[in-house]
Order: sequence, then structure tokens, then C-alpha cells
Amino acid sequence: MAKSCCNVPSDTGNNNDPRWRRVLWFALIANGLMFGVEIVAGVSADSRALQADALDFFGDSANYAISLFVAGMTLTWRARAAMVKAATMLAFGLWVIGYAIYGFYAGASPEPQTMGVIGTLALIVNIVVALLLMGFRDGDANMRSAWICSRNDAIGNMAVLAAALGVLGTGRAWPDLLVAVIMATLAVWGSIDVFTQARKELVQA
Repeated sequence: MAKSCCNVPSDTGNNNDPRWRRVLWFALIANGLMFGVEIVAGVSADSRALQADALDFFGDSANYAISLFVAGMTLTWRARAAMVKAATMLAFGLWVIGYAIYGFYAGASPEPQTMGVIGTLALIVNIVVALLLMGFRDGDANMRSAWICSRNDAIGNMAVLAAALGVLGTGRAWPDLLVAVIMATLAVWGSIDVFTQARKELVQA
């Protein structure tokens, strides 16, 4: 990665580039569709990892919508929007941790075949979106947050597939719950990354 999260870009970037907006529209639609698919499959398969990933797709859809709304605004407004997105990423992470802890106590019976099929579909979608956003990952905090969301989602999908294999091999629910914790950790660290850069951009502005 050419720049770290500590680099603060100027206010003259390609934040309103038509290509950027087209990629965001594609990401918004793809994430919205996957939210619907995964939430239904997650409830049907009693998979907390799939349900958590579905809510992540929903959160990302909202984040991409925010990015589209502020794309042509000043650095100050884009940084503020990035801070809102960082807060939603943090909230998602904390919610998943609580949900996973509940699952350990309440018990669960996830269905590994459904987890594998839906997890693979989600991985393909997120890899495509992450590749499209990669060219904008060194932009402002608003652009970086969009790429981080997709990158974390792709990693999370691979963890879902690993959980499906774990559930299939052990016949127990703990791999599914462990993945939920991993996804929560990714969300928390991603939110810190975005918040740090957005705060520096607000100081610059």
C-alpha cells in the first residue's frame, strides 16, 4: 500500500471522479442484494456468521450511499462522513461480539452446506468490489473507508468458508461463532483506521 492511514491527502483529489461514482453505485447495488440473500440464508441455516455478514452487507450499502452523497463536497464534509462510517463499523463490531457471546451460551446448530454456498457467493461479490475500489484506496478517508469495508468483507467471507468446513468436520457450532468474533475484530480495527485519518483531515481542513 503506497500510503498509510496516517497520510492526509489534499482537498484536490478525485473524490468526484465519475469512475468513483460508478464503482460506488455498483458496490451499493451488489451489497444491497447480498444483504437480502445472506439474511434469509443465515436465518434458515442458523448461522450467526452468515447473519453477521448479512448485517455487514447492509451497513456497507449505507456507507456507499453516504460516500455517493458527499463525493463532490469539501474535505471537511467528506471527513465528517468518514467518521460516521467509522462509528457504524465500530457499532457493527461490538454487536457481533455480543451476538457471538450469546450464541456460546444459547447454543446454535449452523448448517455447513448453506454456509459454504452463500459464503462463496459473498466472497466473489466482495472480491469484485474490492478490486474495483483498490484504485481509490489512497484517496481521502471517505475513499479509504469504502475500500477497507470491501477488503474486510472479503477476508470475512473466507473466514465464513473456513467456519463451514469447521462445522462440517466437528459437527459443532463453535467455528461459526469464532468467525463472528473475527469479523468483529476486523470491523473494530477498520473503524480505528478510518477514524484516525478522518480526524487528521478535519484538522487539516
